[in-house]
Amino acid sequence: MESRADNLQAIREGVRKLCADYPESYWRELDERRDYPDAFVKALTASGYLAALIPEEYGGAGLGITEASTILEEINHCGGNASACHAQMYIMGTLLRHGSAEQKQRYLPKIASGELRMQAFGVTEPNAGSETTRIETRAVRKGDNYIVNGQKIFISRVKQSDLMLLLARTTPYAELQDKTQGLSVFIVDLRDVRGSLEVRPLDLMINHHSNLLIFNDVEIPAGNLIGDEGRGFRYIIDGWNAERILIASEAIGDGRWFIEKATAYARDRVVFGRPIGANQGVQFPIAQAYAHIAAADLMRFDAAAKFDRHEKCGAEANMAKLLASEAAWEAANVCLNTHGGYGFAREFDVERKFRETRLYTTAPVNNNLVLAFVGQNVLGMPRSY
Repeated sequence: MESRADNLQAIREGVRKLCADYPESYWRELDERRDYPDAFVKALTASGYLAALIPEEYGGAGLGITEASTILEEINHCGGNASACHAQMYIMGTLLRHGSAEQKQRYLPKIASGELRMQAFGVTEPNAGSETTRIETRAVRKGDNYIVNGQKIFISRVKQSDLMLLLARTTPYAELQDKTQGLSVFIVDLRDVRGSLEVRPLDLMINHHSNLLIFNDVEIPAGNLIGDEGRGFRYIIDGWNAERILIASEAIGDGRWFIEKATAYARDRVVFGRPIGANQGVQFPIAQAYAHIAAADLMRFDAAAKFDRHEKCGAEANMAKLLASEAAWEAANVCLNTHGGYGFAREFDVERKFRETRLYTTAPVNNNLVLAFVGQNVLGMPRSY
C-alpha cells in the first residue's frame, strides 16, 4: 500500500516533469513582457494538479492541503511562480464549506475541468488595508439582485479569471454591535458583468497582474450569495489557515531554489584561485539559510497535517507563513550576495525571484499581524491593535 510520503514524492516528480516544459527562461520572458502564464496554467489544469482540493464527486482530485501545498512548493522550487494560479486553491474552501449544493454543482466541475477559472479574490480596499472589518464596498439587496458600489485594490488576475470571490458590506458599519458581522461573500461572474466594473492594472515590481477595481452599480444575482448574508467575514476567516499554509509552501519552494542556486554558484565560481564556496563568509550564510528553510518546512507540514485532520491550526498556519517567508527572504539575500554583480543580471533569474519572494513577508498578511496574532492568541498578551 502506497504511503503518504510515497504519494508526496510522486507529486513532486510529476510537478517537476510538468515544469521542465516551462523553464526559468519561460518565466523570465513573461516577467519582462508582464504577460500571464496562460500556457502553464492550462497545462497545470489539464494535469489535475490545480483541482487538488476539489472533491472527486465534482471532478477534482480530492486531496488534502498537504498535497496541495507540495504542488505549489514544487512550482516555485522549479523556478516558476505559483501565484499565477494559487488563489483557486486557497479560496476554494469558502465555496466548498459554505456554498449551497446548487452552487457547488454549478461551478466546481467546470473549475476542475478548466472550463472556468476562479483566480480572483476581491477583499482588500484602499481605505481598509488589513482591517478587513472596515471595508466600505456596499452590496444592497434590490429584488433578486445585489447592487454593488465601491473599490477594491491589489486584486490579482481579474482579467485572467472567469469568476471572482467578492467580500462586500451588506450592513452599514455604524449599525453593527459585532463588527465582524455585516459582510457577505458573493461569486461574481466576470464573463457577464451587469453594470460597470472598471479594472485598472497596477504597475508593480512583480508580475502579479494586480488591479484596482471600481464597482458602479454592478448587479449580482441573489443566488450568487454564499451562505448567509452578513456572515461573510467568518467564511473568509475559515480559509485563512489554508491560505497561510499554501503561501508558506511557495516561500519554501523559493527558498530551496535560492539555496540550490547559491550552492551551485559557490561551488563553480573561482576567485583568487579557489571556489568562493570554500570561504566561510560565503559558505556559512548559505548553510544558515538552508537550516531555516528546513525548520520552516517542518512547521508547514505540522500545520498542514492538523488542517487535514480538521484540528485547530491557526497558530501553526500563521507561524509557518511567518517562518517560511522570512527564511525565503534570507535565502534570497544570501543567493544575491553569493552571485555578486551577476545576481543583478536578468539572465540568472536571481533578481526576478528576489522580487517575487519579497512579497511573502508583506502579503497576503503582513508578518507584523502574524506576530500580533501569536502574541495575543497563543501567548495571552494584551491586544496590540
